[in-house]
Amino acid sequence: MATYSFKSVGKTQDQIISEVLATSAIPFGIKTPLELGSKSEGIFAMNYSIEDQMADNLRNLLLTNWGERLGLYDFGANLKPLTTDLVSQDDFDTQAITRIRDAVGRWMPYIELETFSSQIDNLENKNTGVIRVNIKYNVPSFGAFGKGLQIVLYVI
Repeated sequence: MATYSFKSVGKTQDQIISEVLATSAIPFGIKTPLELGSKSEGIFAMNYSIEDQMADNLRNLLLTNWGERLGLYDFGANLKPLTTDLVSQDDFDTQAITRIRDAVGRWMPYIELETFSSQIDNLENKNTGVIRVNIKYNVPSFGAFGKGLQIVLYVI
C-alpha cells in the first residue's frame, strides 16, 4: 500500500482562481495619459483607488474642449478658446472659473470645488506662454478632502 503526503497533492483549479481573485485588486479605470501596464495589470496601467480615478476623470474633463468627445459635443470645460483670446489674467480667471464650475456641476456634481489659482508663465518664449491652473476640491461622499489638481494650458 502506498502512502502519500498531503503536501504533494497540490491545489484544484477552483482554489487557484479563488486565491488569485482574493489577492488581486480590482481596478477602477485606465490611467491617463496611457502608459504600459505591469504583468498583473494588462496592457495599460490602471487606477486602483477611487480617488485617483476621480482626479483622472476631473483632469480629462477640464482638458477636453467642446466637440472633442464623440457623441457628447458639449462635454468638457472648453478652456482652449480662452488661451487664444488671452487679454489679461483677470479676464482669463473669471471666464475659466465660470467654465470649470459649469462643467463640473454638469458632469461631475459630486465634486465640490474649493479654490482656483492660475499663473501665466512666458519665460521660455515671449510670444507664447503657459498657463498653470491649480484647483483644490473635495469629494465629501467618498471622504476625500483637500485634493489638488494642476493642469497646463499652452497659449497660442
